[in-house]
Amino acid sequence: MSIDIKPLAVAERNACPAEFSFGEVFADHMFTQTYDVNQKWSNAEIKPYQTLQLDPSASVLHYGQEIFEGMKAYRTEKGDIHLFRPRENFKRFNRSAARMVMPEVDVDFHLNALMELLKIDNKWVPEKNGTSLYIRPTMIATGAKLGLGASDKYLHFIITGPAGAYFKDGFAPVSVYVADKYRRAVVGGVGEAKTGGNYAASLYMSEDVAARGYSQVLWLDAIHGKYIEEVGAMNICFVYGDHIVTPKLSGSILPSITRDSILQLAPTLGYTVSEEQVAIEDILADIKSGKITEAFGCGTAAVISPVGQLCWKDVDYFINDNKAGEVSRNLYDELTGIQYGLREDKFGWIEKVEC
Repeated sequence: MSIDIKPLAVAERNACPAEFSFGEVFADHMFTQTYDVNQKWSNAEIKPYQTLQLDPSASVLHYGQEIFEGMKAYRTEKGDIHLFRPRENFKRFNRSAARMVMPEVDVDFHLNALMELLKIDNKWVPEKNGTSLYIRPTMIATGAKLGLGASDKYLHFIITGPAGAYFKDGFAPVSVYVADKYRRAVVGGVGEAKTGGNYAASLYMSEDVAARGYSQVLWLDAIHGKYIEEVGAMNICFVYGDHIVTPKLSGSILPSITRDSILQLAPTLGYTVSEEQVAIEDILADIKSGKITEAFGCGTAAVISPVGQLCWKDVDYFINDNKAGEVSRNLYDELTGIQYGLREDKFGWIEKVEC
């Protein structure tokens, strides 16, 4: 299937503004394609960024049949544009689609569409150190019906927008409140799919802990209420000297591309890694005894986000004197170094956009 490109006139084309806020400023163009149960995928085009038209009875508005991805394009010192493991994002997009009874997209075509979009909007990839162009592939159910069931029509689109450096105050640890009542997802549910309902379910506790002065929520499993799953919208890792432990995937944890990258990268830097079922009480005991030397969240937005404080039932536990540690820093420097072309890409993770 070919892509119909309808760019703005060259004279009208903008570039990334000097000042921007994440999620509020968007590049000039978007990619869209539509799906019909009879025609399959069709109408692929790149066109000026614009509002969507939906029937008020569209399934996405009533039953939440929706998925999305989050990834970034990075500007190197040489001016090249890098994508970091984009095929893994698109494979996860398809896993989410399968779980939400939505049509999958062709990974190669999806990547080609993104490449073409970035070629047109290449001036939107910011150049300042630590910045990037955030990429949001999305699919929504557009079939017009109120009967409960999978839609017969879908819209798949990709929009982009500049993102600033995540750490505005340096590589500072965040404070985390452990949710002891509310849960994010349950095994057998849609926790391992990147769908909007998971994030909507997290908002109540996120707003609550923010009012208490904490940055993120640490989620526990929904069955026992004792095993650690995610922190905010990130996976979490605990460091015991040179050993890194992360909760094993359970079916309710979203498997991040960054998490998988850390599991592959860490051994090359001299660290050992393991995926385990991690109980909150064991973690708190190991923090108190000093066995845990660091903790950090990992995901696309921050890459590595050090955790300096956990609060459990109104008792605060401080990790490494609330300071970022060497392991977190080394992993952050190595991963971002690969993304921005400053370190050797030994894993073949980078896809270069040929502008």
